[in-house]
Amino acid sequence: MFQKTFILAIAATLAARAAQAQNAPQGIDATINAAVGAATGPFVNFIFSPFPGTSFPWIVLWLVVAATIFTLYFGFVQFRSFPHSIALVSGKYSDPDDAGEVSHFQALATALSGTVGLGNIAGVAVAVSIGGPGATFWMVLAGLMGMASKFTECTLGVKYRNEYPDGSVSGGPMYYLKKGLAERGFAGLGKGLAILFSIFCVLGALGGGNMFQANQAHAQITNIVGDYPGWITGVIFAAIVFSVIVGGLKSIARVTEKVVPFMGVLYVGTALVIILMNADQIGWAFGQIFSGAFTGLGIAGGLVGALIQGFKRAAFSNEAGVGSAAIAHSAVRTKEPITEGYVSLLEPFIDTVVICTMTALVIVITGVLQIDPDTGMYIWDAEQGRVATVGNVSGVALTSAAFGSALAFFPYVLALAVILFAFSTMISWSYYGLKAWTYMFGEGRAQELSFKIVFCIFVVIGAAMNLGPVIDFSDAAIFAMALVNIFGLYFLMPIVKAEMVSYQARLKTGEIKRYS
Repeated sequence: MFQKTFILAIAATLAARAAQAQNAPQGIDATINAAVGAATGPFVNFIFSPFPGTSFPWIVLWLVVAATIFTLYFGFVQFRSFPHSIALVSGKYSDPDDAGEVSHFQALATALSGTVGLGNIAGVAVAVSIGGPGATFWMVLAGLMGMASKFTECTLGVKYRNEYPDGSVSGGPMYYLKKGLAERGFAGLGKGLAILFSIFCVLGALGGGNMFQANQAHAQITNIVGDYPGWITGVIFAAIVFSVIVGGLKSIARVTEKVVPFMGVLYVGTALVIILMNADQIGWAFGQIFSGAFTGLGIAGGLVGALIQGFKRAAFSNEAGVGSAAIAHSAVRTKEPITEGYVSLLEPFIDTVVICTMTALVIVITGVLQIDPDTGMYIWDAEQGRVATVGNVSGVALTSAAFGSALAFFPYVLALAVILFAFSTMISWSYYGLKAWTYMFGEGRAQELSFKIVFCIFVVIGAAMNLGPVIDFSDAAIFAMALVNIFGLYFLMPIVKAEMVSYQARLKTGEIKRYS
């Protein structure tokens, strides 16, 4: 099969090069970085190619347009149904006898653990340093609109899932693309899109859900304890990740329902302390965000640069339209597919509107971005291609510097948060990649174990690479998933609309039972 040959070839090639690099003169880290960068370059260039005569990537507009269409088509469902989403995730409408593997809360926690990760810390730092504070405004806007995209894909994930005799389920875009499009008379198209999505999902799991997380976790650890080879961090992470994912989704859900609330409170709480310590700067910081959103405040690229970075980082962070979360939500215990669509609305809100905004505020408010005292504009470092920063740092190191400017021990708190974020994201994305893998190669213990081993090998590879190739490959693989997924959602959104209208009518008449 083409997809099997394609994926296994990539995995074998990169793993072999990593092994061979141990004896190379330039060292394992540099060799892995060069090998993977060369292998993924053409793929990255295609995904982020701009419209002719502009610097605007076509894939960003693809996501923005889709989120806008879903928001309008479903009548701003993300705002109208927000209270009902809270009621559902709190268990007020949960029937324990419904088919599925996990509760609404566990499904949300698992999906959030896949999105609330280093994109919220390192990714936001990248966006703000390249696009200026104004990128935050576009991140929030993308998050609010992306709630409608999540609603659409997660409803379909439950509706078209496979339920097996042992109580386990498999769902996600590969299933609703195949089954849903067949119902609408496009069976051939549906099968092709399902396979294509599965290939990109495996690549996304190995890239954004794995290598990027391991890479930035290692960067933060070395920022605390000093420099050492990245593969050492990778081996430790791989062992811990494997010990969790070998137990399947229920094991993952048990971990994420505990880790996600703790790490969320830890990170947001620390950010709030820093913001309150600089309370006199809050008004100024929001002014920088709103002004920068439309003027650029001297940043190269101005408005367009801020908009592009904002939407890119929001998409990478909350994954709305990517289809990944639909895989986790498909396992929920419910007989009403639309309920999980409502629950999934909360993801982009928590991930982007709350956590990403907190990160951006801390970076802006603590003054780690350098400003020209004469003009009041941010100083653009043309050589680095970003705003000049205190200590000339970027990525997670920039966020760490912002935290450390408040209290000396806060970088240690951030290091713990980074490790937890990276760990939770990796175990969730291992499940996403696994479901795409078994969709293509069949269900079975041997197939599952083979993917889990490959996934853990890529943990080591990611920790040993530099940020540039990692973030490029991560973005490209995940946005490629969105390309396929959103194309299918346009065909299937009338089915979601019918589910929504039916459910809301029954909710009003009391036919939908409330259990608490």
